This record gives sequence, C-alpha cells and structure tokens, in this order.
Amino acid sequence: MNSFFTVCVSLFSLNLIQCKIDNMNEKAYKTLEYDKIIARLAEHATSLPGKEVCKKLTPGTSLSEISRMQDETAAALGRIFQKGNVSFGSTYDIRASVKRLEIGSALGIHELLSVCKLLENAALAKNYGRFDRDDEAPDILTPLFSALEPLAGNAAEIRRCIISEDEIADDASSTLRSIRRNIRLSGDRIHTELTKIISSSARDYLQDSLITTRDGRYCIPVKAEYRNQVQGIVHDQSKTGSTFFIEPAAVVRLNNEIRELKIKEQQEIEVILARLSSELGEHTQLLMRDYHTLVELDFIFARAKLAVEHNATKPILSDDGILEIRRARHPLIPKKKVVPIDIRLGEDFDLLVITGPNTGGKTVSLKTAGLLTMMALSGLHIPAADRSRVSIFREVYADIGDEQSIEQSLSTFSSHMKNVVEFLDKADENSLVLFDELGAGTDPTEGAALAIAILNSLHERGIRTIATTHYSEIKIYALKTPGVENASCEFNVDTLSPTYRLLIGVPGKSNAFAISRKLGLNEYVIEAARELLTDQDESFEDVISDLERQRSTLEKERLEAESARKEINRLRAELEKEKKALADKKSHLISDSSQEAKRILQEAKDYADRTISYYAKHGGKESARELEKRREKLRGKMNALDKNIPGVTQEEKKQGTLKAEDLKIGDSVKVLSLGLKGTVETLPDARGSLFVMLGIMRTKVKLTDLEKIDEVEISAPNFKRSSSGKIRMAKSASVSTEINLLGKTVDEAVAELDKYLDDAAIAHLTQVRIVHGKGTGALRKGVQTYLRKNKHVAEFRLGEFGEGDAGVTIAKLKG
Repeated sequence: MNSFFTVCVSLFSLNLIQCKIDNMNEKAYKTLEYDKIIARLAEHATSLPGKEVCKKLTPGTSLSEISRMQDETAAALGRIFQKGNVSFGSTYDIRASVKRLEIGSALGIHELLSVCKLLENAALAKNYGRFDRDDEAPDILTPLFSALEPLAGNAAEIRRCIISEDEIADDASSTLRSIRRNIRLSGDRIHTELTKIISSSARDYLQDSLITTRDGRYCIPVKAEYRNQVQGIVHDQSKTGSTFFIEPAAVVRLNNEIRELKIKEQQEIEVILARLSSELGEHTQLLMRDYHTLVELDFIFARAKLAVEHNATKPILSDDGILEIRRARHPLIPKKKVVPIDIRLGEDFDLLVITGPNTGGKTVSLKTAGLLTMMALSGLHIPAADRSRVSIFREVYADIGDEQSIEQSLSTFSSHMKNVVEFLDKADENSLVLFDELGAGTDPTEGAALAIAILNSLHERGIRTIATTHYSEIKIYALKTPGVENASCEFNVDTLSPTYRLLIGVPGKSNAFAISRKLGLNEYVIEAARELLTDQDESFEDVISDLERQRSTLEKERLEAESARKEINRLRAELEKEKKALADKKSHLISDSSQEAKRILQEAKDYADRTISYYAKHGGKESARELEKRREKLRGKMNALDKNIPGVTQEEKKQGTLKAEDLKIGDSVKVLSLGLKGTVETLPDARGSLFVMLGIMRTKVKLTDLEKIDEVEISAPNFKRSSSGKIRMAKSASVSTEINLLGKTVDEAVAELDKYLDDAAIAHLTQVRIVHGKGTGALRKGVQTYLRKNKHVAEFRLGEFGEGDAGVTIAKLKG
C-alpha cells in the first residue's frame, strides 16, 4: 500500500511537471533551442504515451521537485550502465479500454491484446528493476519498479485464448472447440457429396471439376447451358455469364448447418471475450497503475538516454542565484567541434558583459548558459563537468538574434526594444536575463548609453544578467562598476579564427584593424581610420591589448605550472606505488623463501629416509643400482627446487659448445635445461635442432642445450661405473611399452614377463601393455595372478574399447 501511495504521489508530480509554469516565457524555448532538446528527448522514449510526456516537459521552479527528477535521471543512468537499456515500447494507451471495463463492457480482440502486451511489458520492467545482488541498495526508482503488477495469470490466459488479432484459439473454451470440430465434420461431408457429383455423369455439366464457395456456402461451377440440369440454388454468375455457381440440393442442409455453426462460433467468441474482459475488470486500478508507472519510467529512462548521448552529468541545484557551469558544451553542436567553456554568475558578480569580434562565440556562450539552465531545471542532466552549479530561476528571458517583423512594422532595434520593455517589466531577482548585442541597430552613442542604463537598472535590482556587446562604453562601465564583470571570447588574430574560449575578467577587443589588415585592406586606409580614433579610445584599446598580453602570459605560466604539478603528483604516486610494491614483494619473498626452503628440506629428508630404508631392507647389487638411481633422482630434484628459492644465487645458465660434427646417432648426451640424460636419435638439422630419447620420451632440443657425456654401455644385468661414478642402464633407451605373449604357455609367458617388467622398471616406464589374447582365458588368468605379486606393478586392468578389450591387460608401474 505504501508503494502504491509513493507511485501515486510520483505520478501526481509528473502531472505538475507538465503544467507547473503557466507564465513561462515560451519565446525563450525557441530562442534558446530548448524545443530541439525536447524533440531529441522524445526520440529516446520507446512508447507513444512516453513520447507525449516528453514533449510536454518544461522547466520547473520547485527545488525539491527538480532535485527528485535529477535523482531519478541519475538512478536510471546508473541502471543503464549496469544492465543496459530497457524498452517500454509495448506500453499502449489503455485508459479508454479501462473505462469500458469499469462500466462492465467487453473489450475487443485488439484491446485485449494491447492490455496483454502492457502487462507483459510490466513483467519485463519489473524483472529489469530487480537487483542482481542482495547487497545492492535500493534507489529512487525501486518503488516504481516494485509497484508494477504484471497480472501474469490474466496475461497468460489472454495469450492462451487469442492467437492473433484475427484468430481465437480452438482451446479458448470446450464449446468453441466442439463447434469448430462440427464445422470441420460438416465441411468434410459436403466435400464428400460434392466430390460424388463431380465424379458422376454430371461432370459434363461442369465448367471445372472443383469445389468453390460463394457467400460462405459450398458450390460447384456449372456451364450456363446446363444450369437447369443441376438441382440447387444459384448463388453467383461469372462476369461472362458462361458459368453459374450452384449449391446442389444435396448439400443445402449441410451448408445450413455450417451457417448455424458459424453463428454459434461467433457467439461463443463473444462469450470468451466477455469472460476475459470480466477477469480484467477486477483489476482496473492495477491496470491504470501499471500504465502510469510504465509511462513515467519510459519518461525517466528517456532522460537518462539523452544524458548518455550528451555525456551529461548531474548538476548541483540551489536557490542562491549562483550559476557556475564548468566546461559547458552546447548540446546541439557536434561533439568534435564544440569547445567547452566555463560560465560563472551570481557569486562575485550578477552582471556579465561579453565582448569580442563577430563569429567569436559570444552568442553561443550566451545560448549555452541559457539552454543548460533550462535543461537542469527540467530534470535533465547537462553536458558539463561534474560539480557544475545551477540555481533555480522562475523565469528565463532571452533576446537573441534578429527579430525584425515586416508584418508588425518593427525594425531590428524596435523588435529588440519591445523585448527589453517586457523583460524590465516582468523580471525579478529570481529571473535570468540574456541579451545579445544590446543597444545595436541604432546610433552607437545613443545605443551604448541606452544599453548601460538598461543593464544598470537590472544590476541595481539584483537580476542575474548576461549581455554581449561591441560597445567600449559598456566595457568601461563593467570595469568601474562593482558587481559587474567583463568577459571576452578569445580570438586568434594570426589565423583570423576564434578559439571560442570564454575568458572571464578580461574585456575583448573588436580586432577590426588587425582583421582588415590580414584580409588585405590598404595600410593607408587603416592608418587613416586609426587617426580618427580619439586619444581616449586608442588608449583604452591599448590597455585592453596589454591586459590580453598579460593574461596570455599568465595563462601560459599557469598551464605550465599546472602541468608540472600534475607531473610531480604523478611521479610521487608512481614512486609510492613502487615503494609499496617493493615492500610487499620483499615481505612475500622472505615468507615464501622460508616456507619453500622448509618444504624442500623436508621433502629431501623424507626421500632420503625412504631411500636408506629401502637399501637397508633389500641390499645386494640390484638394490645398489636402485639406490644409485634414487640418489641421482634426489640430486636432480634438489637442484631443480633450489633454483626456485628466491634470493639464492644461481649460476649462469650453462650453454653447450658442441658442434654438429661432434655428434653421431647413439651418443650419450645431457640436456642442460632439463638436467636429464639421453641418447641422440637424429643428427642436427640446418637450424641446430635434433631429437633425443630421454627414457621413453622423444624430445626435440637445440644443439647448444646439449653436453656430451662419456659413459660405459652396460650389456649385462651387472653394471659398471664410468670415470665419473655415474651409472648408465643399457635397457633405458630400448625397452618397448608393449609385450606380446600370444602362443606361449603360462610358464613361458610368466618367465618372459618377469624379465620384461624388470627392464621396464629400470627404463622408468609408468605403464605397459601386455597382449595375451582372449582364447580360453588361462593365459590371461596366469598373467594377472603373476601381476598381483610383482613388486613393480602398482595396479592393472583389462583393456578398454580401442585398447584390445579382454585380450590385453594394462599394467601401471610404481614410480
């Protein structure tokens, strides 16, 4: 109930927005091009009712109301960035349909589908409004989304009963399904009767052997000369008169039945529509609430989409009369061409006089200030930097452009003066007044005096005013009057082009002489014009030039200082970041090194303990070989792990000095990068690459990664030591991963398998394939019985599909 009350208050506020300023100077809408912004806003709405609300948007005067709208726009913008856009395109105006439901009328198919689409749109919007995470805080739009009631049951029932605007589903009711079944049966009987006629001797009377309909009744086409030969009712005749469409007497009764059933079908459809309407009639208040809520959401999200288009931000609103728009951009100028400007008014001064040459950007600056103010007061974000401030003005007056009227016999000056008279009469301290070329169009002396008097009148009344001018007298007035400030639009004389930057605090020059000289006007003409200037005029222009030079110098120095400050801050931040990163890395290295060293030592100790225990338990030559192998494995593991301990000094990576001619196939070598020994399989190619067998692994290495070793081949189960004390196993490079025992007795197979498994263990094979065949199963059973007792076998299993099935046993060896 509280949610419903919130929505009602919100919707009531929406109506206020559309008509809250009865006396707003609508001329300013067109002058400042506010109407174009509203047109763009309407384009972003996705429903027709939403577009209509957008078109009625006007600036407001209530600080709380405008702040609420700005918060709504910001919330919608955040949701768009987080979840993407949402559409309200299926929100149709159902107000007339709801009125009919309230008085008990039945809706038509089109109206019911419109209500259904609105309810489905409400369901989608409600789902969009839900937060994905529980920790997300509700925003100002949450009550609106929560207030939506999709009436899913009613929408589903409408969809079940109504297939399209032209078709009701057979299953809409059992009665309708029965009626349509009878219609089909009657139609089938008619086709049967007519087919008999067509197939009989009467086919000679027919124009074509086909069945057709006229006025909903089945007929056959009969030649005109035989029309009396076919008993029945004539329903139609061809244009040429050669064919009569006759309903044979045999099917008249069946056609009558179909006609009666069609009437019953239509009556049943009306009953279905009445039932669906009655069910909706119980929820008329919810339907209206869904409609108004969806329209308002469409309106809010249209404002957010406009903010995305303009890269706009939420302004800070106040009622203190201060206007401070930072890096403001006119929203109708292309983004690549517009030059951001800073506009200030109302804090240190309430009257701003902008001067400068024509086409320098004065009018654009004026329009930007007025348009962005009206946008902010309409709940729209403004194309400006963050923390821009806009005050609440009850009225915005703008006199911009040439408004001469032939019909009203008004000159340019007269039309401007008519606006001035109206502004002076209606404006107050809560108004913003904008003048473009005030006092132009008449005698310069009188025009300047009149302009100063008008501006001074507004200044004394505390009315916020911005005016553009060419008159030097107004510049002087601004220089000597407290609360009045000069500004200028920067102009590059060298390129004869404006920069469009607004410089507050510096009066502008017309630059007429410089521009004329650049365009090729004779120098003597320019000098003659200069002599006509009074000493006071020339002195004032010189002062302005000096001020501009000083301003440019100070601006350049300020930018350099700002750049240096930013660079210092950047370097300081990077230094702090690196310092913190080094401290963290040092801490982690110490911690990781300690833990890794403990782990390595413990692993080495455990492995050594196992090796010693193994030797003590088994003994003998074979155990010595095994012990030597384990010792080598331990040494390799220790060397490999030592390299990973941070802070441990490592020797430079070794690089072999072998040449291609130093090697031949079968030579023993050591792969330096792996610390493993192997046998040369191929000679080096042009790039110095060759293949080496490392146990059962064949790998490709570089010649520079090899070191030739001198080892004694072992050709018997006994072993010999090389001069270096290292052992080389003869079988390690030649043992196959498969043994074939087919055709052998169990004893022969076990003896051969025993020797094979010893060799496989020496060669460090991890898995072998034993082929024994299926046969009677005796050989398989004997092999597996032996495998259970063999010390090298960790586990075994029968082969799977693709491995040999039951004819093969796969054995995994211990490491």
